[in-house]
Amino acid sequence: MNTVLKAITLTTDFGYADWFVGAMKGVILSICPRAAVVDISHGVPAGDIISGAFVIREAYSFYPAGTVHVCVVDPGVGGGRAAIAVRTGRFLFVGPDNGLMSPACSDDGIDEIISIDNPDFMLENVSTTFHGRDIFAPAAAHLAAGVPLDALGRRVEAMAALDAGSVRREGRIMEGRVIYIDHFGNLITNIHGDDISSGRVSVEVGGASVPGLFASYSSAETGGALALIGSGGYLEISVNGGSAEERLGAGSGSTVRVIIDK
Repeated sequence: MNTVLKAITLTTDFGYADWFVGAMKGVILSICPRAAVVDISHGVPAGDIISGAFVIREAYSFYPAGTVHVCVVDPGVGGGRAAIAVRTGRFLFVGPDNGLMSPACSDDGIDEIISIDNPDFMLENVSTTFHGRDIFAPAAAHLAAGVPLDALGRRVEAMAALDAGSVRREGRIMEGRVIYIDHFGNLITNIHGDDISSGRVSVEVGGASVPGLFASYSSAETGGALALIGSGGYLEISVNGGSAEERLGAGSGSTVRVIIDK
């Protein structure tokens, strides 16, 4: 019997009010009682694959090697998208093949992708609306218990990529977009700090202009808007002691422009 404690993480858009997450945990522990089931987040906006992908990418690498990451933001549940399990350099990922897991998997290096189609590793009655419980949770639990990845189904060559929008640059102007809003109202963009060349900059979003890059939230006066490079290395727009989402009237997908003044 395998007595090694194996971590399984859960990232979903299921929220905290319903039974969905609890049912998934019950399935996992019924199959692999020694699993350590850890919540990354269940507060991903409903159906927002880009936000979910950002959450997963920002958190996955801090777990021990061998952790199984279960990722469920799945507006296409019951449709034509595949259910997959992916082995990367250090981890296993289980979830829908809709681009949700591709940034994290690509970041860690994809070794093998399996289409989950072996019914031996699903619940007996698979619904068309809750694959998190019926397919992804049992697959993850079996993997944590030591079942080989290729037992889950057939190998496939590629997984769906995620289109989070490209960053364009023309002369002194870079243009990206807001890809995630945290619960403080910080607007996190797809513009990486490494891509912003040295010099004075201003950032435009939601019809407002924010001058300069600050070192921290408290570098601006209380209630003041600021731009900075966040903990994940990406440009974000914030309000010290407030919500940039509310103050600037911007949201997920809003255009962000960086003007570099040399």
